[in-house]
Amino acid sequence: MSHRETVVLKFGGTSVSSAEQFSEIAEIILNKSLNQRVVVVVSAMGDTTDQLLSLARRVHPYPPPREQDMLVSAGERISVALLAMALHLKGKEAISFTGSQSGIITSTKHSDAQIIDVRPYRILKALDEKKIVIVAGFQGVSREGEITTLGRGGSDTTAVALGVALSATNVEFYKDVEGVYSEDPKENPKATLFSFLSFEEAIEIVEQGSKVLHPRCIRLAAQNGLPLKVLSFYDPMMRCHSGTWIGHTAARIKNSFCIFEGMNG
Repeated sequence: MSHRETVVLKFGGTSVSSAEQFSEIAEIILNKSLNQRVVVVVSAMGDTTDQLLSLARRVHPYPPPREQDMLVSAGERISVALLAMALHLKGKEAISFTGSQSGIITSTKHSDAQIIDVRPYRILKALDEKKIVIVAGFQGVSREGEITTLGRGGSDTTAVALGVALSATNVEFYKDVEGVYSEDPKENPKATLFSFLSFEEAIEIVEQGSKVLHPRCIRLAAQNGLPLKVLSFYDPMMRCHSGTWIGHTAARIKNSFCIFEGMNG
């Protein structure tokens, strides 16, 4: 079994809004895979989920929750398959998994299920085979075998839950901003970019309206002491002064950040 550290990377819908962006993401992943075992969590492309929900309501004004989950979970499955293809084209063996194939066990509440267990047996096997693993975010399977979705912030929560289950060094969230700001930088260009936040500070910021991460994923990370990193999809090769680390203590996270950057070139 490999002793290399594992990192979880999360790419949201903005990062995969076009077919061309899968190749760009693949380059980021390949760079990470030089020194670490990599698990990638991907959201549906762009506004695919909203389009699927709209389609459902055109067929049925009040879609049955089970069937709605079956429909909208397809968005992430499209993304993971396309990303695996992009990596294969670059000569790297990758394998895509649905939430259920990844061992993400949830409660039974459709459209707002909670993760209650993670059994990443297939993920660990694939990592030991030196493959990059790509997981569909936002979804899982109940103990009754029903496909479920996790509600708002679901893919972020998927990434953190997998990070905990795999004893990952950290979870990296690739966004269309450089990190976590005091305000929305698109509305206020003078907003402050934080280099470090405690879990509690990060939760307070997102609960005040920031959409960079969902509070439930930060709480899960805090409960397990799992460091989080928010950085730009457009500028992935950040140095120690850029991006935002979220964790228990500034010293611990900043030191870890520099070590990780050194390992990744």
